Amino acid sequence: MADTDYETTDVVICGCGPTGAMLSAYLGRMSIGHIVIEKEPEITTDPRGIALDEDGIRALQGAGIYDPIYSDIGTCMRKFKFIGGTEKVLDKNAFLEMDYGTTEGGTGHVGFICHKQPILENHLRTAMTSSSFCQLQTNATMIDICEEGDYVHSQYRDAQGNIHNIKSRFLVGADGKTGFTRKSFMEPLGIRMEQAHQSFYDETWVALNWEVSLPTEKTHPDFPLWKLGYTPQEVYDSFFPESFRFICNPERPAVCGRFGLPADRLWRFEFVVLPGEDGQEMSNPENIEKVVYPYITHKGSKYGLIQDITFPDDCIRVLRSRPFRFAARSCNRWSHGRVILCGDAAHVFPPFGGQGIASGFRDAISLAWRLVLLCRREPSTKSSNHEQVLSAWYIERKQQLERSLASTIRNGQFVTEGNPLKIFLRDWFLYFMHFIPNWRSDLRLGRRKEGMVPYKYSPGLPFNPAYKGGTFLRQVYCKPIGKSGDVLFSDDIIFEKEKKGLFQLLVCLKDLNELTAAREAVSRIEETSKGEIPYAEVTYLVGKLDIGSMALTQDTSSVYRLASAEEFAGSPLCRGRPEPEYYDPHQLTKVLGGSKFVLVRPDRIVYAACDDASELEKEVREAVAYLRA
Repeated sequence: MADTDYETTDVVICGCGPTGAMLSAYLGRMSIGHIVIEKEPEITTDPRGIALDEDGIRALQGAGIYDPIYSDIGTCMRKFKFIGGTEKVLDKNAFLEMDYGTTEGGTGHVGFICHKQPILENHLRTAMTSSSFCQLQTNATMIDICEEGDYVHSQYRDAQGNIHNIKSRFLVGADGKTGFTRKSFMEPLGIRMEQAHQSFYDETWVALNWEVSLPTEKTHPDFPLWKLGYTPQEVYDSFFPESFRFICNPERPAVCGRFGLPADRLWRFEFVVLPGEDGQEMSNPENIEKVVYPYITHKGSKYGLIQDITFPDDCIRVLRSRPFRFAARSCNRWSHGRVILCGDAAHVFPPFGGQGIASGFRDAISLAWRLVLLCRREPSTKSSNHEQVLSAWYIERKQQLERSLASTIRNGQFVTEGNPLKIFLRDWFLYFMHFIPNWRSDLRLGRRKEGMVPYKYSPGLPFNPAYKGGTFLRQVYCKPIGKSGDVLFSDDIIFEKEKKGLFQLLVCLKDLNELTAAREAVSRIEETSKGEIPYAEVTYLVGKLDIGSMALTQDTSSVYRLASAEEFAGSPLCRGRPEPEYYDPHQLTKVLGGSKFVLVRPDRIVYAACDDASELEKEVREAVAYLRA
């Protein structure tokens, strides 16, 4: 077929769920043309995933979506409580608590939000389609993928049955674990899902979403708690407590908690389907009543009453009740030639760590800049290194995936443990850990201490491990120097949308006295960088929280100082979220050992960090060689 019969673009994205939409948003911000093919006509109204960790929040921020996070998308999840025993009571004492309302994970954000996925996806769609580089085709079905030389030829059918042909540099399958890209194109080429972790997990659970309305004295005059002075909101809070619960009931493990905005009054309950049970049958109303209703039935003795009290059934609207197969699996390879898998198409998670959507976001962000790098190069009949670039991408991602899976599976083991001896030892071990301050702090942090572990180097990975390369760049709060302004996130100044350089240079200074020498050192790499790291785009961050009366006689454009937790708490960025507890404004430089010059990739990974001008010039030369290979 002649080229004129094809629509041409740089990238085709098959699937516009959270992963595909995030990839599109980042490609658009970096001026890469792409077409997104989505089989559904509209965003589903079914709230599926409900938890998003701080990496996911940071990803939304990087896509230009921050203001709606706490006003429209979700709420800070605060504490995760692990409760044991067979008694079906949600307000019992927890044997383990993790506090995700604090700001100590290295991103500047809280640990988790509980969100409404349809609203989250709607904001992602708005972000991606606001770019002139994005073309979204909904109600469209991918029917063929074929790689030929330097291009991928694909076909899709629109809602009217018309066939459309696309010629692209790359095609990304973000169409889920049963999507066309992996099932129809990749699997015949030997790419398959495999067990992703040594602790194999593969179970069926039922996921239930309820929308709860408040009972009142008028609508439910016989409800016994009115006589005890309870308000409608207090009744709701009593039966549907705020903190998320991991119910470690050896008879039937479960997880439950609120999600979305407080005013939405949405509640999720997930429970395991036991051997011999059918998942579809267990999601039927009669079985939901047997499994779930005991948790929203309180003993009368709790209130000094004779009869037990059940939350009014007619105040509950079922939004979802269906079985899901939860597994820990990953594809043996995530790319073949110019066709790539990411998100659920490449790996699937069990439900215990809220990592499904966040892992897809990480895939998208780390893939986006590599696609930009590859698409900036002219197509050629000569050999290309795109396979090395893409394999380095998923080698890195699999490292982080393994850590997330290990943490998720450990959470699952807490929830699903059924051996009485192991339960006894677990509970006593955790009890004694609380008497040791460092261990107690680790318990409170949960998985956040593991999330920022540096990548391990192997040949071909784009960072220099000898200079702190592979480290996750911590995000801090900052303010401009020399002019008034609100508190900002450091990512938003380092990776400002208008910047053209793929890698960015951050210069960390102890005080303003170092600025002149630092600028002189940076000016000497302008020729070495060959325009890849523009001098005008360098960001300077001063470590002093208060510059006081320090002279401001020099140019302070692109110069910022660290901001305190108190300054952030008083800024618009803190609206709707908890104030930043345990925030360390100096965490960025501490992790990098006080290095002055930090070369950073767009996925917030440090390429190299060094202290003097000669080291900087060396690292810039290496980075340019990679970017222009």
